[in-house]
Amino acid sequence: MKTASRARERAPDELDGPVYLDSSGLAKLYLPEPDSATLERVLRGRTDLLVSDLVVTEIVSAVSRRRRAGGITTTAAGPIHRALLAHLQGGLYRAVDLSPGVHREAERLLLALEAIPLRAADALHGALALAAGAATVVTFDARLAAASRAVGLRSFP
Repeated sequence: MKTASRARERAPDELDGPVYLDSSGLAKLYLPEPDSATLERVLRGRTDLLVSDLVVTEIVSAVSRRRRAGGITTTAAGPIHRALLAHLQGGLYRAVDLSPGVHREAERLLLALEAIPLRAADALHGALALAAGAATVVTFDARLAAASRAVGLRSFP
């Protein structure tokens, strides 16, 4: 039996929130990929999901790449984009804006995290998560996951 003073034990896939999703995470909710079903289950019913317009643009880029490669049809690409925008506009996700302050934080991360070879987009995602007060970053990118942990955020998976 737990006592009130003991910390609540979490399931391995229970996420502290708010939860920032980068494009590698959010794409799994719109495109069938490995781990899509698991991520959908983990995020189902949450009201604290954060995304940025950067993520939307990156997902549209991924959809376009798959369309060119024949992985999805042209007729499927449009509805995926419209669904993502509708979910953002409908409040399923809270939008985090790319501001000059976010860019300066991303630049600070690029300079400070010498051991992690961050790319500009990874640093921007990390800075967006920090600016939004996220506790967890959902990313399937090893560099962003390492950078998130280095600045005190939890990463999933």
